[in-house]
Amino acid sequence: MTFTYDDVYINFYSTVGGPYEKDGPLGKNLDKVYTNLYAGEKTWEQAEVKMLSDSIDVVLKKSRKDSSDIDLLISGDLLNQVTASSYSALKFNIPFFGIYGACSSSVEGIILMSSLIDGKKVKNGIVSVSSHNMSSEKQFRNPTEYGAPKPKTATFTSTGGASVLLSNQKGKIRVESSTIGKVVDMDQTDPFNMGGAMACSAGDTIYKHLKDMKRSINDYDLILTGDLGRYGKEILIDYMKEEYKIELGKNYDDSGTMLYDLNKQEEVLAGASGPLCIAMVSYSDILPKLEKGVFKRVLLVATGALFSPTFVYQHKPIYSISHAVSLEVNK
Repeated sequence: MTFTYDDVYINFYSTVGGPYEKDGPLGKNLDKVYTNLYAGEKTWEQAEVKMLSDSIDVVLKKSRKDSSDIDLLISGDLLNQVTASSYSALKFNIPFFGIYGACSSSVEGIILMSSLIDGKKVKNGIVSVSSHNMSSEKQFRNPTEYGAPKPKTATFTSTGGASVLLSNQKGKIRVESSTIGKVVDMDQTDPFNMGGAMACSAGDTIYKHLKDMKRSINDYDLILTGDLGRYGKEILIDYMKEEYKIELGKNYDDSGTMLYDLNKQEEVLAGASGPLCIAMVSYSDILPKLEKGVFKRVLLVATGALFSPTFVYQHKPIYSISHAVSLEVNK
């Protein structure tokens, strides 16, 4: 399902990261960083709440708005019952939607907010996401303290928060269109190979978007997928070529391979993951390039693995979903 929008703009954005993000290639672009994973809090979960709240504070400061000026807050994270988002939302006293699309949540939130603005239900709103390496490992796999070895296909959950303010007020970046993905089952059961689980859903969403919009790969300066990582990225390239006869080419990249230096930061294995991943890469690197005219149009394709430890222990497959949003320079 693909939508087009009129008068929906990205006006401001913010990124808050942890120590691994600080040391990555985009670290100098982040609005705020913490040098340890606790961020001055007692637990990792509380640290995630703090970083998410910080990102909302930063975007409000940039926009010179108070929380009372914001019509709606949409936020998602990986914790049970999206608690990082809920605990952050209490501070700002803004009408709130908590969403869960796993690592696809940032684009899911942008699609929802854009649709509400386009439908004149709200005038503006903030879309936020967060994740935390330690809280996610504890919830979805094994706590890091266990010292369990991980295969090279494993990704590294990014730490921090990211927010973006959308409105009907004209800005340099226009939300032009979006495509809502479908749940895909690749019969993947390994929680340490998220790239393999999500790659085909990314491909199907990209193909659907191009077909619906009657476009080709070359109509975009950049197509950026979510957090497929080093191996999922290669799977997607092969899948697009074999299934749809589409060569992704040099204008394709994956945010999971961009947030960290895969050659120097060996602990990140196949690359970055988490709801924060594509949001942090986009808001710290891609949106500024749109504002400067380096890019004219980009397609963000956020990927999400829809699973829980309960279903993994029952040997059920890990489903995936991908959503896409097209952003372009406002002419």
